[in-house]
Amino acid sequence: MEWGPFNVPAHMALSFFTRDRKSLLARCRDDYATKMRLKYAPFYHAMESQDGTTVRLDGKDLIMLSSNDYLGLSFHPRVIEAGRAAMLRWGTSTTGARTSNGSRTYHLELEKRLAAFLGREACHVSVAGYLACLSSVASFAQKGDVILADKNIHSCLWDGIRLSMATVERFSHNSPDDLRDVLNAINSEAAKMLVIEGVYSMEGHIARLPELSEIAEEHGCFTVLDDAHGFGVLGRQGRGTADHFGLNERIDIICGSLSKSLASTGGFVAGSSEVIEYLRTNSKQTIFSAAISPSQAACAQASLQIMQDEPEHLERLWSNTRKYRALLKSLGLDTWESETPAVPIVLGSKERVYPFWKALLEKGVFTVMSIAPAVPAGKDLIRTAISAMHTDEQLEQIAEAMAYAVRKL
Repeated sequence: MEWGPFNVPAHMALSFFTRDRKSLLARCRDDYATKMRLKYAPFYHAMESQDGTTVRLDGKDLIMLSSNDYLGLSFHPRVIEAGRAAMLRWGTSTTGARTSNGSRTYHLELEKRLAAFLGREACHVSVAGYLACLSSVASFAQKGDVILADKNIHSCLWDGIRLSMATVERFSHNSPDDLRDVLNAINSEAAKMLVIEGVYSMEGHIARLPELSEIAEEHGCFTVLDDAHGFGVLGRQGRGTADHFGLNERIDIICGSLSKSLASTGGFVAGSSEVIEYLRTNSKQTIFSAAISPSQAACAQASLQIMQDEPEHLERLWSNTRKYRALLKSLGLDTWESETPAVPIVLGSKERVYPFWKALLEKGVFTVMSIAPAVPAGKDLIRTAISAMHTDEQLEQIAEAMAYAVRKL
């Protein structure tokens, strides 16, 4: 073996002396946000077990108060059995993209049922909600087009905008007046796209869809609605935000996730047949991604059927939401005027958020922190979400934990 300076192997010495020459490695090593994350450990917690809305972390049982399992179907016997049966029949994976060797009839069946449920002609399911929503923008807008984007849309939509190379104009969150002003100031001849969410998950706000969509129609906008947090929560049997307002005909694309109310993983894009076929031809995210697995598709399809067969889950979700919002109001907590089961607790600074989060954890309630720049300055918050699976006893424990955390501020 060749030896270098300091009596260490030469290859190790080379690594030692050249480490600082690689600026990207230095960036990783010196990143302040990563150092703070590792120091305070607010994220990436791996649960040791789960039973419904009860999880175990570091040997302690906690109430999960930040899941997106709105309807509580992830532990429904029919959903579990559907996933098991699909795996036994089809194996674990198609190991390929839909364009080549990965397409199966169970994909087509799920797409057909989702399209019918949403009142659309067609649908395409993707391996992730992030990719589905990203592709719903990037696949259609292009250089020279103008995208009108609510400034609070999700990261996946911003990534789609960036990849499209279109010009982007932001408008104030959920503001029809600002959208109109922006549209009046841009080239009226340009192809235009409106990108909004049905339910903004960080804020819990419902889109002002009647006014926004009317303005979009007046200006010839192609409208993309990310309804990841509206699907299963709003509308008839959980058909989402467009159905909630009776405005399905004004929306060109509805995209969303299978990992929330549908208790699976993956995503979908739904629209007219010509729109979905264009997506399948032109979306790199669609063409080059592996297909969702048999169990993913089966769990989503079973959940979709349960949404139609068992309305009690949606009813329980809203009953729990009303109780939860009332208890937060009684404690004087700021919920950012949330209208949905996604309920933020705005505390205003990371110095207040972190001890509040720790106090809830101490009292057996698991939540998630969100601080600037993930939220606007002064809106640092605890992100919480209610599920139909939360019991009255759990809501009482949550109330006690919240009162304790308020006292600790």
